[in-house]
This record gives sequence, structure tokens and C-alpha cells, in this order.
Amino acid sequence: MGFIVLLLLIPAAICSPVLLPVDCNDVYNRGSGNSGVYSIFPGGPLSSVQVYCDMGCQDEPDGGKWTILQRRKDGTINFYRGWDQYRAGFGQASGEYWLGLENIYLLTKSKSYELRIEMADFEGAKAFVHYSSFTVGPEHEGYTLTFSGFKDGGAGNSLSEHNSQKFSTFDKDQDTYSSNCAKAYLGGWWYGECHSVNPNGLYLWGSSAYGIGINWRAWKGYEYSLKEITMKIKPKL
Repeated sequence: MGFIVLLLLIPAAICSPVLLPVDCNDVYNRGSGNSGVYSIFPGGPLSSVQVYCDMGCQDEPDGGKWTILQRRKDGTINFYRGWDQYRAGFGQASGEYWLGLENIYLLTKSKSYELRIEMADFEGAKAFVHYSSFTVGPEHEGYTLTFSGFKDGGAGNSLSEHNSQKFSTFDKDQDTYSSNCAKAYLGGWWYGECHSVNPNGLYLWGSSAYGIGINWRAWKGYEYSLKEITMKIKPKL
């Protein structure tokens, strides 16, 4: 009798779907606790994409299980790109990269996320901002950015100007300004009229012509281009 029951259970075990990791929180929960590059599947089994997972220190208030959406740190990757590349993603997960608007949309569609943006200047100073809620809408709505629940880590709330804005590139102008902000400030972003932050602007090693560098107005102004900036998300508790 026991043998028959075992045989009946075998097909069910064989047919059970393998649950693929959607984000770095899933990667961590599957036993991979070290920071590094992993494959995640934001849109199902055919949507594999490489990301950097910041597993951090789990005993810190904001530590661990972060999925990196965007990272600038050395200027090796050109971020002045068109819509198709910003939609799909570009760069290398081991270095500088943009995860892709479609992937970010699929992530925030599947779970509720919090957002943390960390930055550093060339003199060694660091700052961050944290938002308790973060989503990006679908492409037919312009990948609209929505966030709330601001916590200041010294950078100031410059991002607030970009809330509810659509994403723009030099070849797809969706900002609210009379001309193309992406062309004027040499990036791709959720521009309004035009920006208070420009994380995807030119990498300029400190000094920046007005507004075209990696700017964060409330912290360093429009004429200083940051050394590092990273956007990362994890599921809300």
C-alpha cells in the first residue's frame, strides 16, 4: 500500500513548478547571503536578468536584501542613451548599470517596495534618502514614477519634484517642459521642468557645467557631479 502511495506522489513532485527568484530578497531567502551578481526573473521564467544584490548587514535598520536598479561609480558606462535601451536596460551588473524600465515596472507590479538612494562625493562625504513606497507604472503610462514616505539621510528631498513624472530620453520626450529636458541635461530620467536630481547625467569627476552632471540639488547643487549614486529597492516589511 505504501509503495502505491509513493508512486502516486512521484508525478506531482516532478510537475511542481520551480519558484524562480523575482528579486534579491528571494535570492537571499533561497540561501545566497553574500553580496554579488545574481540572476532574477521579474517577469517569469523567460525574463532572466542579472542584477547586483546588496545583501548588507542584516542587523542594521536598512541593511540587506537590496536589488540594485541603478549604479554610477566610475564613469565606465555611457548613460546618455535612447528609449529602447532605457526600457531594456544596459551596462554590467558587476559595475555601472541601469536595470531597465520594463524590469523595474515588473518588479514593483509584483510586490510593494521601499526605495533607498545612496550617494557620495569625491571628498569622501556620503548621504542618502529613503522612501517607504516606490512604484513605476507600465510603458503605456510612460513608466510614471510614484513614491512617498520620505526619510532624509542628509541629501535632502530634491527627488520630490520628480514624483508623478513620466520617463524621458533624447528620443522620447515625456517631460512637462516646453523643450526636451533629456537633450538639455544629457541623461534619461523622470524629468519635469526639468530636474532637481540628475542621476543619469554625464559622469564629470566633480565639477559640472550647470545641470548636466550627476546632480543632487539639495546636497551639492547643479554644478557638482557626484562620484557615486545607487538606487536600490527591497520589499516592504
